[in-house]
Amino acid sequence: MRAARLIKMVLLLQARPSMTGPELAQELEVSERTVARDVLSLSEAGVPVYADRGRSGGYRLIGGYRTRLTGLGRSEAEALFLSGVPSALREMGLADAASAARLKVSAALLPELRDAATGAAQRFHLDAPAWYQEPRTPALLPAVAGAVWDDRRITARYLRKDIEVERQLEPYGLVLKAGVWYLAARAQGDFRVYRVDRFTAVEVPDGREDGREDGGEDGAEGPTGGGGRFIRDEAFDLPAFWAERAAQFARSLLREEVVVRLSAHGVRRLPHVTERAAAEEAIDAARSGDGPDAQGRLTVRLAVESAEVAYAQLLGLGPEGEVLHPPALRERFAAAARRTAALYA
Repeated sequence: MRAARLIKMVLLLQARPSMTGPELAQELEVSERTVARDVLSLSEAGVPVYADRGRSGGYRLIGGYRTRLTGLGRSEAEALFLSGVPSALREMGLADAASAARLKVSAALLPELRDAATGAAQRFHLDAPAWYQEPRTPALLPAVAGAVWDDRRITARYLRKDIEVERQLEPYGLVLKAGVWYLAARAQGDFRVYRVDRFTAVEVPDGREDGREDGGEDGAEGPTGGGGRFIRDEAFDLPAFWAERAAQFARSLLREEVVVRLSAHGVRRLPHVTERAAAEEAIDAARSGDGPDAQGRLTVRLAVESAEVAYAQLLGLGPEGEVLHPPALRERFAAAARRTAALYA
């Protein structure tokens, strides 16, 4: 514990020209007396920590005592600090590790690059959750993330259509999509996707359960993956896998078809009120077919999840879209138009 604190103190002093006793005490979460004792210990160990006395005094390193990553340019350093998503790291239980890593990198950078972290953070921010939704971190996410990081098999129980089932999984990767965590895992030789918030229990075979570690160090790992570890398929590409499965999922939902006649403005609006890929595909097909009519309106055949979903979505077009088929849906829009007209009569 103390050794880690001493290392952190050195890194803090490398990252800044000088720090006062109260500043170090706050960063290290100790008293100023403990800071003074730690500085003395560092000096005895040969680390050149110098104390400036007086009101504007503080602690600093002398003699150029630092390790520099001289190969990093400014753009590279800024990109490095953009590589983490703070909220996601915190939810996975990696906030402390990420903070320590950023501190070490900051301490190792050349002085003229020390503002890279602040510059990047002030210019770019990722807000992962969707609008109007309160993000909830799955309780078992840290346990799952630990298994992903260590390539360890897990025994997971999860809800599938309100029925709890149990599976042996090889967890390959985590994806955060619109505030929801998904696990890409191999089960019985096939890669599948699971929502982490549907897990009810996760057991890791080295003695850890639900994110708690009860056992000690693992023994030696053999070439086939001992200690509950699995051998990753090196050909697995998480971003490509997710993009493919996401596209498959979106297509699988679109089981029905409606025919809509759109004004020019309606054509521009359609991708914003329905599933974008399906809308763009329908528009391209209509343009390459009969094209717009004499009034400039384009008739598209749009794949939708259901008539009920189509009704809710296409209402957003207002008078810029006219549903032609199926007849029941067209009549529903006509009735809605009559009620709307009566409100404004």
